[in-house]
Amino acid sequence: MLSDDSAVVIRATLPAVGAALDDITTRFYATMFGDHPELLDGMFNRGNQASGAQRQALAGSIAAFAAALVAHPDTYPQAVLDRIAHKHVSVGVTEDQYVIVHKYLFAAIAHVLGDAVTPEVAAAWDEVYWLMAGALIAQEARLYQGAQVEPGDTWRRWTVVERVQETPDTASFLLRPADGAPAPAAKAGQYVSVRVRMSDGVRQLRQYSLSSAPGDDLRRITVKRVDGQGAPDGEVSALLHDTVHIGDELTLSAPFGDVVLDDTDDPLVLVSAGIGCTPMVGMLEHLVASRSTRPVTVLHADRSPGAHALRTRTRQLLRRLPDCRAEFWYEKPGADEPDAHPGLMDLTGSELPEDARVYLCGPLPFMREARAQLLRAGVPALRIRYEVFGPDLWLADATA
Repeated sequence: MLSDDSAVVIRATLPAVGAALDDITTRFYATMFGDHPELLDGMFNRGNQASGAQRQALAGSIAAFAAALVAHPDTYPQAVLDRIAHKHVSVGVTEDQYVIVHKYLFAAIAHVLGDAVTPEVAAAWDEVYWLMAGALIAQEARLYQGAQVEPGDTWRRWTVVERVQETPDTASFLLRPADGAPAPAAKAGQYVSVRVRMSDGVRQLRQYSLSSAPGDDLRRITVKRVDGQGAPDGEVSALLHDTVHIGDELTLSAPFGDVVLDDTDDPLVLVSAGIGCTPMVGMLEHLVASRSTRPVTVLHADRSPGAHALRTRTRQLLRRLPDCRAEFWYEKPGADEPDAHPGLMDLTGSELPEDARVYLCGPLPFMREARAQLLRAGVPALRIRYEVFGPDLWLADATA
């Protein structure tokens, strides 16, 4: 619970701190990595550091948490905490690292805001930080315990038993635990971190959704080669595409992720674009494996049928579900999908079941537009769940 005195200070200073958060987080990361370069080896995504996406996500989460505390001092914004906690445990964040972050974050705040950071202001924001950190530490401890791993040590070696080139720029890797022990428990919609050593010796992590049913000892990840389109290309996706083949081993974390398939019988709507189809296919795999009878609607947008990863598998799964339908949109339609819509996804006229639970995944601009269309169609915001690949730059907005 945020104290009354601190709530007054946070309310008064939130606009100024919010406006300076980009400068604050820029200095925070620069000074912290300057003193602790080891954090870049096997934890932080240096691609997101270079693009600024990570500092934008950090700024957004701090602002969202502080604003939520001011509005409701006696409750926590659980959606914010859930998203962050699952990301943290997937890369191995530990309790002691919150002390390091606190040191450099508050030094950056003092440097950027100068004399405006009075003792009262510092104390109030310190309270916000430790409320957030304490809640995350507790939640992350529960997640580690639930995954039956030690905090920070979620890693196992997995052997590639099959590789399938799904599209020219997308490949699936089917994996089995290298030690022969059972695979860790997973839920449909979750992701794993893949840790690889780059050519310069630095380990990098990336998260990939499970695109297979979560109940099997075989797990599939489907990886799109990231084209930077003027920015640097994705170094981990390129390494996986260029160097990983059958018989090779990969280091994977236990599965995590807060956006998981619910266990109700409500109608289900899966909305995706591009490689955002991967968690949706994992959900379809689970529905088939569990012989689900719930109504399912699959809505997907892509560049063309040939670019649509796992399209054939999606069609196979849909044929095995008793109550389902699909609509596809392609910017460049093809004969392989003669009934597909041309152009971008447009839900005008689409039949959306009443009381549907909606899952959304794809590029951020797509998700913003799709969510707006769903809301206009009468779908309540609380029934729309979304997964972001990479730092969540939508968190503060989408939880409003």
